[in-house]
Amino acid sequence: MIVELQALEQSGMWELVPLPPGKTTVGCRWVFYLKVGPTGVIDRLKARLVAKWYTQIYGLDYGDTFSPVAKIPTIRLFLAMAAIRHWPLHQLDIKNAFLHGELEEEIYMEQPPGFVAQGESGLVCKLRRSLYGLKKSPRAWFGKFSHVLGEFGMIRSESDHSVFYCHTSSDMCVYLVVYVDDIVITGNDADKIVQLKKHLFSHFQTKDLGCLKYFLGIEVAQSKAGIVFSQRKYALDILKETGMTDCRPTDSPMDPNQKLVDVQGEPYEDSGRYRRLVGKLIYLTITRPDISFAVGVVSQFMQKPCMDHWNAVLRILRYIKGTVGQ
Repeated sequence: MIVELQALEQSGMWELVPLPPGKTTVGCRWVFYLKVGPTGVIDRLKARLVAKWYTQIYGLDYGDTFSPVAKIPTIRLFLAMAAIRHWPLHQLDIKNAFLHGELEEEIYMEQPPGFVAQGESGLVCKLRRSLYGLKKSPRAWFGKFSHVLGEFGMIRSESDHSVFYCHTSSDMCVYLVVYVDDIVITGNDADKIVQLKKHLFSHFQTKDLGCLKYFLGIEVAQSKAGIVFSQRKYALDILKETGMTDCRPTDSPMDPNQKLVDVQGEPYEDSGRYRRLVGKLIYLTITRPDISFAVGVVSQFMQKPCMDHWNAVLRILRYIKGTVGQ
């Protein structure tokens, strides 16, 4: 917490002032979490100061909140383009990305719990920049990031605003895709990519992660022969979460002789669990088209799942068990 608080103070995140008449404060809290790497090993422990979103008032504390992030079809196309053209994939991580956004609204926040300035308990924090938890933060961060890329000469794609590109010559180009604070760069102009990295380093606290290895739950292996994408760890996590790591595998994701309908068998008691699991299986289809049809079928019964629908989901998990090499 101390490291996080020092980083906030050094960046000039706020100034302590008396609360003006007629103004209200936004609450805040500390959030603790583990950051896990692609191998499942804990990378680091993290403490983050987060504003309480439910205490913010529309029109007073925030306005528009929409911020574009890369769509899954865009990511698949981006990675496929790099694989087909044998372009290297570079990954960057922006540290404390939301803290770089500039606020247009006048927002006052309570002092961080446990770190109230001595003798200044009656003062509040007047925010100068966006903070995690503020509804305005995603849009403020993306606006700042887009401005920095524009200074470098990158153009935002009209079809997907999360993609930026720069053509340095008739046959040389650089592409960038952003998902919140995760950035992937590819292209065939190595010098321009180096310059782009330096440009980002000069504006943000950026960590160069080298060649792309793990992105949004997708494992990436690059070699001269091409690029391989996998969600093996993600699939194993699903099996572990559902207690299916030791289940008996099956050779097909769906029983060809069974037809699922709306009302079939006893109602499944935990529809929330059903929806969460099917949602994860939908995400798994990014690299597993072999389960796409079966997942598409069971996703039709999320509103009122029955036991037969749940058993169909379990069959998909048994099929996954037999195809992840465990």
